[in-house]
Amino acid sequence: MSSYTGLDGPKSKHYYRIWGATFLFGLCLAMGLLYYATIQVEYTWRWNRVPQYFFYENTVEIRTNIEGEISNIQKTSGQATVTIQGNGEEESHIVPVQNLLLGQGDYVYPGDTLGTYKHWKIGILIEGLLLTLEVSCLAIIFGILIGLFTGLARIADNPILRWSAIVYIEIIRGSPLLVQIFLWYFVVGTVINTMLAQYGLSQVPPLWFGVMALAIFTGAYTAEIVRAGIQSVHRGQMEAARSLGMNYAQAMRKVILPQALRRILPPLAGQFISLVKDSSLLGVISIRELTKATREVVTSSLQPFEIWIVCAILYLLLTFTLSMFVQYLERKAI
Repeated sequence: MSSYTGLDGPKSKHYYRIWGATFLFGLCLAMGLLYYATIQVEYTWRWNRVPQYFFYENTVEIRTNIEGEISNIQKTSGQATVTIQGNGEEESHIVPVQNLLLGQGDYVYPGDTLGTYKHWKIGILIEGLLLTLEVSCLAIIFGILIGLFTGLARIADNPILRWSAIVYIEIIRGSPLLVQIFLWYFVVGTVINTMLAQYGLSQVPPLWFGVMALAIFTGAYTAEIVRAGIQSVHRGQMEAARSLGMNYAQAMRKVILPQALRRILPPLAGQFISLVKDSSLLGVISIRELTKATREVVTSSLQPFEIWIVCAILYLLLTFTLSMFVQYLERKAI
């Protein structure tokens, strides 16, 4: 009785169990060797300090803004309303009763602390992760749009569209992404922000130049994926659609692209996973994505092993989630 079917035919349960056990043994052996290597290094592991870079309890000081005397303290439900009067001015602050540092009749100056309270905040690693997710999502959306239109232009009959698409694809794919990021930030960004400053308009943040660099870089590769996917559909599909009275745009939208989509989803998933990892280069233009946030934490905490391992795990979670989502789309498209 068979339970597993490979490319070369059905396999028995016994066969599957043997190789499954072999895989688990190899995995345990690799983890054991890794553990042995770590204990041979003269390094003090401090995993207990890592959670504070995800979430931490922040202490906020409540400070006065004016000089004067505390004229009244009204306590209700664990909160104290502190009223300060002086020089014709009056202000009030709400302070937790247990953290109140001054009393009624005390004289205060601007900047003096009346009390404190605590609240939870997200740490620098979560901030970097969220920014990486934001940049990646924006770049993927723009990259899909650029790649779709460029891929269609790549196979168009119009020479201007086809040649323009070829020039764009070859230039972008033939130069490093890091160089393109520098060009977008230092050249294009400087020109645009200088022109905006001349007209009194607000500056474009570096984030958007980073997004456009990633989107245009991804769009070039996506265009070739779209082009290959469309050309993989048999020519007879277009001829059949045209014979039914559809024009070129209708045939492409209703017949060709739906078939091509199922074929281009796997390479698109790989391209988008690469995009998430390529976003780590944006730290060179002062965008605090996950990698730059990790470098800052390593510099301040002197914990390179723990923090870089955590950084790798966070990237793995992002890319694995994206891979699972694309696989779900593949199953829906079949």
